[in-house]
Amino acid sequence: MVKQDSSSDLAGLLVVTIEQAVAAPYVSCRLADAGARVIKVERPEGDFARGYDSNVLGKSAYFVWLNRGKESIALDLKEKKDFLILKNIISKVDVLIQNLAPGAFDRLGMTLESLRTEYPSLITCSISGFGEQGPYKNQKAYDMLIQAETGLMELTGLPDTKNIDGRSKVGASVCDISAGMTAYQAILQALIKRGITGKGRHISVSMYNSLADWLNPFYLGYVYNNKIPKRSGIKHPIIVPYGAYNFKDNLTLLIAIQNDREWLKFCEFVIDKKELSSDSRFSINARRVENRDLIEKIIQDTFLKHKRDFIINKLEKAGIAYGRISDMEELKNHPQNNYLEINTENGPVKMLGPGAVHDNVIPKVNNPPELDEHGEKIRAEFNF
Repeated sequence: MVKQDSSSDLAGLLVVTIEQAVAAPYVSCRLADAGARVIKVERPEGDFARGYDSNVLGKSAYFVWLNRGKESIALDLKEKKDFLILKNIISKVDVLIQNLAPGAFDRLGMTLESLRTEYPSLITCSISGFGEQGPYKNQKAYDMLIQAETGLMELTGLPDTKNIDGRSKVGASVCDISAGMTAYQAILQALIKRGITGKGRHISVSMYNSLADWLNPFYLGYVYNNKIPKRSGIKHPIIVPYGAYNFKDNLTLLIAIQNDREWLKFCEFVIDKKELSSDSRFSINARRVENRDLIEKIIQDTFLKHKRDFIINKLEKAGIAYGRISDMEELKNHPQNNYLEINTENGPVKMLGPGAVHDNVIPKVNNPPELDEHGEKIRAEFNF
């Protein structure tokens, strides 16, 4: 089989993105990775994500991650000449993406609805905090705020103890990323349909709804069974054993039992306590949840007699899932990593590669742009 480089899959597709921060840059980055030409329109001072940090050879880690392969033009859209350049770009593009503050795009003097009337094949995508309908539609939103609004923050962290609020945000920008992922699949869906009908469409992506969709198992359990989920730290709320355990060598391991058949194997071949599998307190998952503290103490006491690698070997033989808790050094050296390599103004950067790999080929990508790096070229091209 001939292996093909997926970095040319969307060659010929022209995208303009009026974007900032994370969510919209995520989706436009994926389009650029797949070969689309992506023109990133920035304020004269640049996307504020350029200044988040200086962790990558003096550049922002977020910006380097999410803006590879794009062209940058800085436009002051309040200036008539710059506004006309944007309109001329839009007249030629296949996809327009924007995640400006609520109402900001309309205040530019054109609406997405009027643009799609003028250019029927145009696909437009707006990413906002709460969508284009509803009482919160004009409310500004950022990742941690949406984690709070959706209830994710209420589910994340340690159980409350006296005078301590155990709630926590998820470490990664999971809300921004979920919105970017949602927008990416929606744009690809729209492109497929346009290939059949020739007609574009408008896509509204809500950060709130993108993340709330992920909360459905908890939502449904509450609505239909009055089940109120509780924070459980590094433990599964409804499966036991499924959590973190310590070992004789001060290392930690996550163990995941998915069903009672695995529980029997775990008891017999991993902790050498086959009798627990038939004990009425622990024989089925529901009983193990009821007796969580007792069974987890038995498991923990057993593990503390052994080194982690010894138990990993037993888990492997028994076919039981496990996971090491990695710090950044261990992530850096993880044997399953794949990598993308890009160049920046200050030198080459090797970053973690994509989750989806086509025909076992890691795509070749271009470097992230300096502010207005392609401005002169783009102005010349679209000054008509």
